[in-house]
Amino acid sequence: MLFRRIGMRGLCKYARRAAVVCMKSSRGSTYPCRISYMPADVALDRLRRLDPVFRSKQAIAAGVSWRDLYRLRDSGELLELSRGLYQLADKAGTGYIDFVAVCARAPHGMICLNSALAYWDLSEEIPAEVHLAVPEGSHRPRIDYPPTRIHVFRAETFEDGRTVVALERGETFWISDRERTVVDAFRLRHLVGEDLAHGALRRYLGSRPKLARVAELAQTLRVWTPLSNALNVLQG
Repeated sequence: MLFRRIGMRGLCKYARRAAVVCMKSSRGSTYPCRISYMPADVALDRLRRLDPVFRSKQAIAAGVSWRDLYRLRDSGELLELSRGLYQLADKAGTGYIDFVAVCARAPHGMICLNSALAYWDLSEEIPAEVHLAVPEGSHRPRIDYPPTRIHVFRAETFEDGRTVVALERGETFWISDRERTVVDAFRLRHLVGEDLAHGALRRYLGSRPKLARVAELAQTLRVWTPLSNALNVLQG
């Protein structure tokens, strides 16, 4: 076999000087057998300038190539939270990273229903999947990991009760607030279950409730009658 050294154009000035070494077979085909990489410390330094959770296109825009991302992932320096979504391993540790990952894939959405009930301690259930709401008429993402169930809410009332949560390490995610979560549980009690909806309302009443806000949301979302009946029973 004949070995031939070919220079690589466009390499970052920080990349190793080793070029691609190619091998030519007896049939004349040429294929690479060694590829140069950006030094890991340089790549990690660039990634630390990005958001705590970042997409692959942001990393590439910062000068970190696909092969460098894969190498850092395979070495454990980088965590792949979902398809094309990454976090540095030394910044991991939040208990709500699934929420962060899902909302990064769907920035127009919000965590809702069973997942929001668990977050606000309105239920003891631990959902097996993340429940995500998106407004009607918007893009519905396909998220295989973490397991995610997509719900479509009316666009004209979608922003009512939608709030952002900022975690200690800088990650953020969108979620329905406590009042919207209780109202949605009653509005969609055929999905979450009657017992879970009533249990959530009972817990909510025991933790600084804002009943005027609940009533306002329930009327806007057209679920005031069943919710008010439940309130009368629990408060009676």
